[in-house]
Amino acid sequence: METDQRTRLFRLPFKFPNFAGLRKISVYLSGVFYALGFWFFLDAVIYSKHANASDVHVTFIDWIPFLCSIFGTLIVNSIEKNTLLQGALSNGGGMSSFAGSDLDSAMAWQARAVLFFGFALLAGGLSGSIVVLIIKFLAKDYNTYPTVGMGVNNVLGNFFILLSCVVLWIAQNMEDEYSYSLTL
Repeated sequence: METDQRTRLFRLPFKFPNFAGLRKISVYLSGVFYALGFWFFLDAVIYSKHANASDVHVTFIDWIPFLCSIFGTLIVNSIEKNTLLQGALSNGGGMSSFAGSDLDSAMAWQARAVLFFGFALLAGGLSGSIVVLIIKFLAKDYNTYPTVGMGVNNVLGNFFILLSCVVLWIAQNMEDEYSYSLTL
């Protein structure tokens, strides 16, 4: 019992659920978050076009953060976890034994750079929508709810798109219970 306490990181046992339906549930949850993100943003666009009585409307400036979030989602979810780990697994942690491992390492670094660019687009989309909310709606004293609600919906839409992307990437890269790792 003493050695078990020393080898664990947390005092309470912390285990991820390990059943086959977790991946499917996570993918569906990601789809719900993505639909919510689209719904919040499109609600602001439709309200701005048809029911808005103020002088402020959704313009292309409001679309830029949302488009950044969508492109970030596409980029992040097109990278596989195996590609990211390819260089580390093939050359034993940094020492290359043949020319193929250098190629694998270069591919892994390219995948990491593209993944970073995708997450930067996602973060830029969320922070851009917050900046648009502050500059376009709050700084110009348009703080009545139906008008400022367009900016809040923009932020919520970008947040749910980001959350959808993270949940989907984690779900797609989960290890199956029948898969195994050959790393030592």
